[in-house]
Parts: sequence; structure tokens; C-alpha cells
Amino acid sequence: MKSKSTTAWSAAKSEELYGFKRWGSGHFSVDSDGFATVQPLGDERDIRILDVVQEAVDMGLKAPMVIRFQDLLRHRVTQLNGVFRKAIEDEDYQGEYRGVFPIKVNQLREVVDEIVEAGKEFNYGLEAGSKPELMIAIAMHEGTERLIICNGYKDLDYIRLALMGRKLGKQIIIVVEQLAELDDIIRLAEETGVEPMIGFRAKLQTRGEGKWAMSTGDNAKFGLNTAEILFACEKLKAAKLQSCLRLVHFHIGSQVPNIITIKNAVIEASRFYCQLAKMGFPMGLLDVGGGLGIDYDGSRTNYESSMNYTMAEYARDVVSNIREICNASSVKVPDIVSESGRAVVAPHSMLVVEVFERINKRESLGKKHQPKQKHKIVTDLEVMLRNRSKLGRLERFHDAVQKKEEAFSLFNLGYLDLENRAAAEQLFWQICEQLARETSSAGYVPEELHELNKLLADQYVCNFSVFQSLLDHWALKQLFPVAPLHRLTERPSVNAILVDITCDSDGKINSFIDLQDVKDYVQLHPLNNKPYYLGVFLTGAYQDIMGDLHNLFGRVNEVHVFLEDDEENGFYIEETLNGSRIGDVIEGVQYKQDDLCRKMKVQIDAATRSDLIKPREGVRLLELYESQMLNKTYLNIERATGRKKKKK
Repeated sequence: MKSKSTTAWSAAKSEELYGFKRWGSGHFSVDSDGFATVQPLGDERDIRILDVVQEAVDMGLKAPMVIRFQDLLRHRVTQLNGVFRKAIEDEDYQGEYRGVFPIKVNQLREVVDEIVEAGKEFNYGLEAGSKPELMIAIAMHEGTERLIICNGYKDLDYIRLALMGRKLGKQIIIVVEQLAELDDIIRLAEETGVEPMIGFRAKLQTRGEGKWAMSTGDNAKFGLNTAEILFACEKLKAAKLQSCLRLVHFHIGSQVPNIITIKNAVIEASRFYCQLAKMGFPMGLLDVGGGLGIDYDGSRTNYESSMNYTMAEYARDVVSNIREICNASSVKVPDIVSESGRAVVAPHSMLVVEVFERINKRESLGKKHQPKQKHKIVTDLEVMLRNRSKLGRLERFHDAVQKKEEAFSLFNLGYLDLENRAAAEQLFWQICEQLARETSSAGYVPEELHELNKLLADQYVCNFSVFQSLLDHWALKQLFPVAPLHRLTERPSVNAILVDITCDSDGKINSFIDLQDVKDYVQLHPLNNKPYYLGVFLTGAYQDIMGDLHNLFGRVNEVHVFLEDDEENGFYIEETLNGSRIGDVIEGVQYKQDDLCRKMKVQIDAATRSDLIKPREGVRLLELYESQMLNKTYLNIERATGRKKKKK
């Protein structure tokens, strides 16, 4: 017979608890059997994510792993171009949408490949912010209608590469970020005989919002102020290159949560565009930069991890505001360029981690570990635990904290032994747990007791590195949705934070999405000595490329998933990429595998000659060391099989 706690729960309640419908945007949900699913095209076809994990495991790949739903990536490209086309039609806009994908958001070949292919019918181009990215963009770029936008600091070789692309007939626009760059562009254009396409990045006064609010204003890193734009215009006229100025560009930061900020920036930039057009420059393109957000927490607010607008509303506001300003200024409307990277790639990728250990600070020592002679501190705490009705919750909490601190002081002074200290600690946590249970069903809760659930949260140890796979969470406190991939018909009864396997105390996820606020813990299921998988969703932007080699863990395994055309809910893994091996990351920090193995052989031979180890043992030790070079960097989790011995 099922317990009440099990029967009172459902997959629908899990779906609500973890917010699948809020942040999933029609792509992620929970099925009736309690499995997390993905709908790559936002239709009725879905895939159980755990099925993908199991198939990958059968292929020899273990968590941690990145799963890329490639149909979802292509869908986002189509969706972005579609909303702009509809907005242009609805607003009777006389220009076109000519979007570009900023490679910096995810430079991986498998991602850029899909975006380029999906963008063919829309002439969807690429944006580069460095020489390596420009080299990728020029090679991947196809046709003469797609744009390549060149941003970032530029040296002479960067400009030469862009001009080389122009010789090949590509529409490559060099955006002037600093006034000095224009002199180099003019000089190299004359040397090569190539007429460049030039854009000016305007340093807007409209202030951004969110984590990247300082991308605009007087202290912004990039862009020309008003006076510098006028100087740049004079330089172009003096060089007889007026016809080369084609674009005005601005950027107000990544993940802009408030649509009002976007509207104000578009209006200001449109004024710049109209003024330049009236000065006689041909223009033709207005680049509204990035900023289109992702609703990571599903709250649909102007909170920094959310957005109070949809993709369609974004497109409509951009189109309508440009049209209004241009019409009022009697200037022909430009083709619209946007560099929406996060919105395109974030949803398609997720991180799967396996929990392999639970650290619970509150577990009782048990009777056999009780102190032989109980100190008064211990007996006082026992009385406090039993007689909870005599005192108020807050008073009991204060008394318990006082007794715990007193126990630590006595231990440091040598008046309390180890067993009594342990007993005092455990009793303190039991009192806190008791108070937390009472507080959950109480009306008014004193402020000091609000933190109890955070204080009591267990640590779920997961086989991954925050610094490699979720760097933005550590560096910028970026929120990502976290949820179990299975067991979602069971009530989650453990408040937990997630800790990784690095040796850094910052290696943890301790901020989680919540509809009202940020939570300090996530509700998970008890471990049962079976694989327990969690998904960290919406990780396709920046996380793949910004991860570092902290503790030399390196890249995780990766699988690329497509929908099966001839099956209603089928999928297939089109490609797998193995995560880093120990030998790979060692060589990445300037060690040679052969050198290390040779040094180990010398030490083992010396130990053998000194009779510290036997010759056969020395051979086995060297084989072990050499074989580890080929192994993956992450933990190889092995569980007890639980098999019973056969009866004789």
C-alpha cells in the first residue's frame, strides 16, 4: 500500500513546483509517468530526456553530459526570423529583417553548423568579435546576401581579413568601435583597392538594465560618442568614402529584462540613423544589437533572470519604433539587423548531472555513540528537544544557538570531550529541524526563523564542475532551472543545494529559481542507491565556451539529438563527443604524457631496487598509472549491486 505522502503527489504538482511550464516556453514539460520531456518543435512530439541519457550510457557515455536538441536550435532560428517577418508585415514596414548570430555566444562547430543551415532561407548571417571568430564566419558564410558584422577591437590583420571577404563578394560590415580604427580602415582600403562596408557603433545614453547595465553610457567599453561620430563622418568625407557608411549599431547589454529599456534604446539609435541619412550617407542598415532575453525563472517580470516581454513583442516594438522615427523624419526605413544570440541558443542545450552522495549534517549519532558520561550541555539540549511546548519557537531557537556556542567554547578550552561535542551538535540540528517543521505550518514566522530551511538543507554531491559547465552561475549568480529528470510522481522531501566535485568551496549551486523570489535550496528526492539524474536547463548560451579547467576536469560528454521523422515520439543520437581524458587536459597545461610516465617508471624502479615493492607489483602500479591517462576526468561512479548471495 502506498503511503499518503506518495499518493498525495503527482506529476502535475512536480511540473508546477519546478516551473516547467513557466520557463519551458512550450518546449519542456513532465509526462504523466513522472519523466521530464522535451518538445523540440513545440508541438505534440516529445522525447523523454532520461531515455536519451540511458541510450548515451548504453553507448559508453556517462554523466555529466551535455545534451543538444538540434531540432530545437533550428526551431529558434526559424522562430526569431518568423516573428520579425510577421512584425514587418503587420506594421507595413518597407524594409527587411537581416539578423546575424553572434558567434561569441557559442562558437562550437556543431552549434554554428546548425544555425547556418537553418538560416539559409532567411539569409541569416553571422557576427564576429575577434579574428578567430571572423575566420570562422568567413569560411562558414555562404552566399552574397547574408551579412557578416565585425565587432570588437580590431588590428590591421582583422581589417585585412574583412576586406578579403569583401573581395570574395561577401557583405562584411566593419563596425567602428573606436575612432582610431577608422584611420586603419581607410588606409588599408586604399592599399588593397577594396571598398569597405562601414558601420558606426553609437554610445547611447539610454541606460541598460540587468547584469549588463553598464554596456551603455559614457563609461561604456565600446562605441563612439556624438562628437566622435561627427569626427568619423569628416574622416570619411575627406577620404571620399561617404558611400561606405552603411550601418548604425548599438548594444545595451545581454539579457535585457525590461522592454521599456529596449524601446528607449531603439528610439535613440533611430535618431542617430536618421541624422546620418540626412547628412547624405547612404546607410540602409540599423543594427539593434543583442539583449533579447531568456525567461530563466519563468516569472515574466523585469527581474534580471527574466523578461517582461515575448520574442514577438520584442520584434514588434523594434519594428514599430524604427518606423515611427523614420517616418517622422522623412527618412527611408532601414533593413533591421539584430544580434540575438542568447535567445537563439540557450534553450537547445542542457546539462545532465548524476547525484552520487548526500551530506546530511543532522543525522543522529545513534545510541551506541552516545557519550559515556553526558555533560550538562548535552542534557540541557535533550530537555529542550523533549519539552518544546514550554517555550516559544524563537526563544527555543535562541536557547539552542546559545547552548551550541557554549559547547564549542567548552571544547576549545578542553572541558568538553569529542563525544559530548558531537552529541551537542546533533541535538542542535534536531531542534532546528523540529522548529522548521513547526514553522512550515505556522502563520507568522519571525525573520530569524525564515533561514532555517536554508540552514538545514542537505548537500547533494554531483559529478560535475560548476567552473567548467556553469561558469555564469559562479561568476554572475545567473539562475538556471534545475529539476530531476525522473521520479516526478514522487513527493520531493529533501531540501538540498548541489555541490560539485571540485576542491573549491564555491563549486556549488545554491540559488534556484522561484516564482516569487530566489530560493536557497531545491526540493529533491531521497537517494536510493540508484542513479538519480538532475537536469540543468537553458545552458546553451556562453556556458559551453566559457568553462575553465579548474581541477583539470575539462569538457563533459556530449550528445546531439534529433527527432525521428517516421516515429511519433522517436529520437536518434546523431553524434556523440567524448569528454576530456586525463591525458588530454594534462597536455593542455604543458605536461607530456610520456614524460610523466617515464618519471613514474624511474620512481617505481627505484622503489623496486630498494625492496619497497615487489617487481610484479611495480609492473602493476606502472600499468595503473599509464592506463589512467586514457580515462575520463570525471568520477566513475560505481554502486553496490545489491545482489544477494545464493543459498547453498
